[in-house]
Amino acid sequence: MRNRSILGGLAFVIAGSLAGGLLGGRSATLPDQAGDQLGTYNQLLSLVQSRAADTVDPRVAIEGSIRGLVRTLDPHTNYLDPDDYRGMLEEQQGSFSGLGIVISKPSTDKPLTVISPLEGTPAFNAGIRAGDVISQIEGVDTLDMTIDEALKRLKGPKGTPVTITVTRPGYDEVLHFTIVRDDIPTNSIRQAFLIRPGIGFIKIENFTRTTEHELEEKIKAMQKQGMTRLVLDLRRNPGRLLEQAVRVADRFLGKDQMIVYTKGRINGSDQEYRSTGTGNRADLPLVVLVDKFSASASEIVAGAMQDHDRGLIVGNTTWGKGLVQTVYPLSHDAALALTTARYYTPSGRLIQRDYNSLEDYLSHDEKEEDLVKSAKEVRHTDGGRTVYGGGGIHPDVIVDLDPTPKFVDQLERAQIFFHFAVDYNARHKSVPKGFEVTVQVLQEFQAFLDKRKVKWTPEDIESSRERLKSEIKEAIASALWGFEEGYKVYAENDRQIQKALELFPQAQYLANLSRGAAPAER
Repeated sequence: MRNRSILGGLAFVIAGSLAGGLLGGRSATLPDQAGDQLGTYNQLLSLVQSRAADTVDPRVAIEGSIRGLVRTLDPHTNYLDPDDYRGMLEEQQGSFSGLGIVISKPSTDKPLTVISPLEGTPAFNAGIRAGDVISQIEGVDTLDMTIDEALKRLKGPKGTPVTITVTRPGYDEVLHFTIVRDDIPTNSIRQAFLIRPGIGFIKIENFTRTTEHELEEKIKAMQKQGMTRLVLDLRRNPGRLLEQAVRVADRFLGKDQMIVYTKGRINGSDQEYRSTGTGNRADLPLVVLVDKFSASASEIVAGAMQDHDRGLIVGNTTWGKGLVQTVYPLSHDAALALTTARYYTPSGRLIQRDYNSLEDYLSHDEKEEDLVKSAKEVRHTDGGRTVYGGGGIHPDVIVDLDPTPKFVDQLERAQIFFHFAVDYNARHKSVPKGFEVTVQVLQEFQAFLDKRKVKWTPEDIESSRERLKSEIKEAIASALWGFEEGYKVYAENDRQIQKALELFPQAQYLANLSRGAAPAER
């Protein structure tokens, strides 16, 4: 079952390496006026502690002050408490030590459920399945645990065991698993396959320290299978490491082409990032999919491909984040992700959207035509095409997704398709790959809705029949064979992906144009 969430668009481009300690010997000297204000702040904090009607924890008050400070700067400067900082480092490093399962717990009164074990991990090898309910971890009941508490118990040092108790649909007995923790890769590429003969499909979820290496492995594997064209999916990709975005773009460009440059007011913030010419993919016809949740590093890649006429950009206008953050470690295992520069695409576009209204910035509900009208900069690609700055990367070809019917949306939010897939797979022991959702399967689904006390009408089923069949098939495939098999089903009904497959003549034209070859007729 695919993940349809994003962290509010607040993910950020991080500088390639962490900065030195902010509070070390080279910390900036505060002006006298700021020193006076700090004195006032200390007085205020002292009065609150001694005179407030209710007891005030000074740590909570100070942390609230810190968060208030960073909110005055920009939407992407963030204070990272120890848990946030630890999680960010784990994600960027590309691995952590644990079992290798994706779990869900929508609320405290819902069970801790396995969405999927990751292939090749300890959980997968031990026989954990999608739909397994983890009732205990090391003998402790999980019903009242939050998902963060459960994850802390499941993670641990490599080589150490953890015992979990599982109830499984279709089984009467309780199952006990003792699983030895191991390094779990947090791959930024989960879907990579030939979507048509000769056409590869790669979806990059985010940019971590392993992204370029993963991409190269996937491309080489698919080229051995005959891939000669590529769809690169950057939709819902929130960004992360600038350095990895540069390396990904480098895979598709010739030598010494500008990928991105940054400008700021501190020493070292003005940087240029150019291609090395070692990617050997400069002639691969390329379609890049983006949407309004493609942000930061994904916009760097899309912007470089567009400005150099290297790839055809398809989908919806991206988030519009042109700010670069540097992470400064603080005392007590906290950190500050501080905006220290702005980045610009090769043609000189700053694609940062206006954030004077934080509410409007986070909602990002502008219409496509309004985004184009509000573009503050007009630039031109290497081949003379007009491109816009000041509001994200505008696609060369705009393609909207089909809206999700209200009834289907309600079922998705309640995870009904996932739970039906678990139930169906428990009752049907040999579902073949390539199965279809028949009338009988739909009838079983309707009976399942009744069993779960989900309200529906014949009109709900009939008006959403094809979408329901697609969602059911995807959920069953994901539960049985993993996320990638489920995504293959999803891709067959994704309007943007299917449109991308039709646009390779234009992508081939750009590939010829970018390397100075005589362009073929469009």
